[in-house]
Amino acid sequence: MTTADPDASALRNACAKRIDKRTRGHFNDCPWLREAFLDVPREHFVPAQVWIEEEDRVAVLNRAEQPREWLQAVYRSKQLLVTQIADGRVHPGDEVTEADIFTSSISCPAVVVDMLHYLAPQPGGQVLEIGTGTGYSTALLCHRAGASNVVSIEIDEGLAQTARDKLHQLDLHPLVVAGDGEEGYADRGPYDRIISTAAVREVPQAWLHQAHEGTVIITPIDTPFGCDGLLRLVCDGRGSAQGRLHDGLLFMKLRGQRERRRYADLGWPEWNQIEVSVSPEGLRTRFDTS
Repeated sequence: MTTADPDASALRNACAKRIDKRTRGHFNDCPWLREAFLDVPREHFVPAQVWIEEEDRVAVLNRAEQPREWLQAVYRSKQLLVTQIADGRVHPGDEVTEADIFTSSISCPAVVVDMLHYLAPQPGGQVLEIGTGTGYSTALLCHRAGASNVVSIEIDEGLAQTARDKLHQLDLHPLVVAGDGEEGYADRGPYDRIISTAAVREVPQAWLHQAHEGTVIITPIDTPFGCDGLLRLVCDGRGSAQGRLHDGLLFMKLRGQRERRRYADLGWPEWNQIEVSVSPEGLRTRFDTS
């Protein structure tokens, strides 16, 4: 699976080399992931018109009018490309206001790679992806697990169909379902790996019940620290899971979890429950929830 565009191939290789410099997560100890990244043409999945944030404004990149700039943005390792605003009510050319939230995107290459690193899908393993979006991450999962083992759910029917078409054009045929990802997809469970490309405020119970013992869940989760955290959970097969946060990042929320909630109601400690100690070895913190 390669692209015939030599410029895209060169930019993809250059992007991979930039990601190579990251010493934790990413391509480290995952040769399959680097191979998949180089083999899957990211530009194939990016819409011809996307939005990017530039300082204090949101700008439109149009492939037909700015082909070089558009392709460079596709392979900028830390560049988020917004593909939908306000659930599709804002179109390229419309004025974007502070009230218009980003509702779909193709995450920057470094974040996509990092999430798949921690997910660690295996050949032949059953994978559930929440949030198909453009279908790019889905293609990378197919490369590793096999398309017949991948189920991807997208709440926006139009996005689901576009992603399905893009995947089929590369002869990839995972099951792409238009539906609410919070409910998972029980018909094909239990899964070995579950990944969400949208942030949650609380992990849906359906995901836990569609996992068996040892299933890994990767999802961004809203935190009280000014960013989302990349959460990796390992399930016990009985509806519970344990894990830890790996990195700070920013993600759009699942459509059903956009409404803000008190962190204390979600299980996070209050600020006065964070204990701090300082010594010659440096600063140490811990949560005291007693």
